Amino acid sequence: MATNEERELRPRSGLGLGLGLGATIRAWRERLSPSDVGLPSGRSRRATGLRREELAERAGVSVDYVVRLEQGRSTAPSAQVVASLAQALQLTAVEREHLYRMAGLVPPNDEPIPDHLPSGVHRVLNRLGDVAVAVFAADWQLIWWNSGWAALLGDPSDKPPEQRNFARERFPVGSGDDVRDVRIASWPVLVRNDDASNLAIVSDLRRATGRFPHDVRLAELIRQLTAGNGTFARLWTSGTVGAHREDRKTVEHPEVGPVDVDCDVLTDGDSELKIVILTAAPGSSDEEKLRRTLAGDSLRAPTF
Repeated sequence: MATNEERELRPRSGLGLGLGLGATIRAWRERLSPSDVGLPSGRSRRATGLRREELAERAGVSVDYVVRLEQGRSTAPSAQVVASLAQALQLTAVEREHLYRMAGLVPPNDEPIPDHLPSGVHRVLNRLGDVAVAVFAADWQLIWWNSGWAALLGDPSDKPPEQRNFARERFPVGSGDDVRDVRIASWPVLVRNDDASNLAIVSDLRRATGRFPHDVRLAELIRQLTAGNGTFARLWTSGTVGAHREDRKTVEHPEVGPVDVDCDVLTDGDSELKIVILTAAPGSSDEEKLRRTLAGDSLRAPTF
């Protein structure tokens, strides 16, 4: 029969089968010998592997917190704590990713932000027909668009690649005559709620830094916007993390006039690709205007 102490130390998650976050952390802790982490392994040691206090010290957390994790009383450690635990437990890359996912977190990626559009996603987007669609990387760098996007907003291929970044457009760097004019659209696009849209973009970038902590392009983007744009710097220091979901915009099209469109943003899994879709309300005059821009378009979408 189990003692009260043994019952207390049993993990409460994982249906009692040792499958939960706490049981996994305990298993990883017990497989490490003191010599693995540079500690003496005296004969008086009764613990298997590292003691909880030894793991706590190496990870920079309290012993009580380690106990609560292993017992399943704490099941949502922060990304910073997970990173510290992974390092203290000397986890492999695969084990580290598993730890993040067990904690309900997206694992950070040591690779740079992907600019590649998966072939399956590409095929789906090509079948959307009369919809204006563009795809942005995790740092809001434009990497693909269709003919509908070019018809509604102008052809982005007229812009240098370094200027095809939505964050740079929303948060221009400089002041007065020195402001760098970075615009993806060829004509004005009005946003109904500037504050909410700006906060969503900053939140996207903050989440991207957690997903791609070693990406040089992203780090440089954050550095330039923080140093050169007061609004971005203020929002960045607020620490908000969220997602860019939907918006409503008015496109000042030079041929058909103002077009009100709904802007929906879908995210493609771990790559954090952002699929931006612009549509008009069915049966509205805006839908008719959108159709006219598509009918008169002779531009081709880029091929990658």
